Amino acid sequence: MGDSRKSVIGKGLRRRGRLMIQAVSPPRRTLDAVPAPRAAAEPAKPAYVAPRAPRLVESPVFVLSSVRSGSTLLRVLLNSHSRIRAPHEMHLRTVHVQLSRGFTPDAMKALELDRTELEHLLWDRVMHLELTRSGKDVIVDKTPPNTLVWPRLHRCWPDARYILLLRHPGAIIASLTDRRKDPDHAEILAEVLNYSEKLEEARRTLDAHVMTYEELTAEPERATRALCAYLGVDWEPGMLDYGSKDHGTFRPQLGDWSSTIKSGRIQPARTADPTAELPPRLREIATAWGYEV
Repeated sequence: MGDSRKSVIGKGLRRRGRLMIQAVSPPRRTLDAVPAPRAAAEPAKPAYVAPRAPRLVESPVFVLSSVRSGSTLLRVLLNSHSRIRAPHEMHLRTVHVQLSRGFTPDAMKALELDRTELEHLLWDRVMHLELTRSGKDVIVDKTPPNTLVWPRLHRCWPDARYILLLRHPGAIIASLTDRRKDPDHAEILAEVLNYSEKLEEARRTLDAHVMTYEELTAEPERATRALCAYLGVDWEPGMLDYGSKDHGTFRPQLGDWSSTIKSGRIQPARTADPTAELPPRLREIATAWGYEV
């Protein structure tokens, strides 16, 4: 077969292929067939926010602090008071409510409730139950991670009271480094900075009682007298003898469990290493808290 004949046959096959494609393809739009503009998307309806329901405990007390700041010592001193119940770390922020069916949110909305407010009611009920069982009339929750979510606590209890327990960031870093196996220094710095930022934010925002771990251990009577005045209760000397009272089990995730707290005695605070270098932001916060850096 000659080259000219092959060329003619090839062109014929290509033309037949184009015709077949055109036959099965949808008709082309003309220039006039401009698609109509899409209707503007309706703005999303705002999520339902339930009103605040009444609380059984109107004015609970929260200790806001970093980890390794002496909050367990403060807890047992407060719990030694005849009117104050300060249980182990309650971790209320980790207690959640699940609306498990598609219609459940609508059912709760009809009751003027949403998931957040249901959780708040549950937290409040736990607080009230613990307070009632104790026979006391003031309840204190000392859970350091509460510091990271204090705006949520403030939303739940607008009339809550707060104790800000500060400690030199350098001393916290040293304590965490000694406490952990194979400590990651960068991770510890980031953790301490995170707590310090939230504490500073709370210090500038809340009408709170501010105290330091250093003054609590150096002058416990003066520090606890000032604290009792803030809470509206009389100071009791038995607060300083916390070892003679039952404060529950000291174990991980519920607070400090070291031999220091188990000794039943207030011991001097470990000071920060004056030669240790702090990142600029931690130095700034420490200075704002009155520490030398």
